[in-house]
Amino acid sequence: MSSYTITGDEMEAIATGGAFLGTGGGGDPYIGKLMAQSAIEEHGPVKVISPEDVPDDWLCVPVCMMGAPTVMVEKLPSGDEAGRALEQLEAYLGRKADALICIEAGGLNSTIPFAVAAATGLPLIDGDGMGRAFPELQMVSFTMQGVDATPMVITDEKGNSSVIKAISNLWTERLARSQTIQMGGAALVALYPMSGSDVKKGILRNTLSLILEIGRIITGERAGNRNPAEALIERLNGKRLLTGRVVDIERKTEGGFARGQATLKGMDEDEGATFKVNFQNEFLIALNDREQTLAVTPDLICAVDADGGLPVTTEQLRYGLAVTMIGLPCDAQWRTEAGIELVGPGYFGYPQAYTPLEELPL
Repeated sequence: MSSYTITGDEMEAIATGGAFLGTGGGGDPYIGKLMAQSAIEEHGPVKVISPEDVPDDWLCVPVCMMGAPTVMVEKLPSGDEAGRALEQLEAYLGRKADALICIEAGGLNSTIPFAVAAATGLPLIDGDGMGRAFPELQMVSFTMQGVDATPMVITDEKGNSSVIKAISNLWTERLARSQTIQMGGAALVALYPMSGSDVKKGILRNTLSLILEIGRIITGERAGNRNPAEALIERLNGKRLLTGRVVDIERKTEGGFARGQATLKGMDEDEGATFKVNFQNEFLIALNDREQTLAVTPDLICAVDADGGLPVTTEQLRYGLAVTMIGLPCDAQWRTEAGIELVGPGYFGYPQAYTPLEELPL
């Protein structure tokens, strides 16, 4: 479908699908869902358009949250930060945006753009820059296409804001991260202003449609008293990595990220095994008790509650929680040399080399 509209009722499925595809990161979707539903109720539904229908000379802008998802559990946005960031970026550029973009397919960042789109009347482009969630600003497909992250505007709930102009997208991450920490660990941003032509070169297509479909699958399976894991694996060409109960969780918020490791004791067919899953906002690597890699970034590691079937984000991990973790192949752009350099295991300090999910042992 080349274009369609999203109503407030459909934001439930968007939030659920985003929480799953976001590999544990992107922030709590519940907050963004409420913001989007409120904006849609006040201003009307959001139009979602295909990248192919975007004129080359349009100005297209992603809006998103950056920071540690754990912080957003207690540090709620006031609601207008992302809109203010967009307005200030438009003022800096001297022109209005023509369309908005989701920077990542994950949690809060798959719902906040809907809130801004509803409030501004701008269309949202069906796609994103990651096809999942990653923890740092430069980790988007647009970086590989030579799109500059700046000028960028960063805002907080207190009314602070600044414009960043950096020499590279990595420096944008460094400078914005330090400001985010000073703003309390989470902030709202507008960045990567790009032309419609650049959108068509770099965007990972149809991920908003996919998020909506995933949300509907999860809702439908749960309504039938079935855990959605098998249906998701079949639809997304994935594989079950493990089913286990969290027996230990190490988590700390540092440097503007939520970092940690979960240890899980196997259940059901994994009875007797032990697993470790490391995360930096997002799940990045899963290992068995023989230190064999089950899945590693940039492939996706997604989690659902083994009992209730809802997606589990990294900040929701707790002792005793039973989860099924599912591996999904990432977009082909991430499997290039440039993609692995940007988001592969080596960047995060893991000694394991990247091996595609389908080539790893079950």
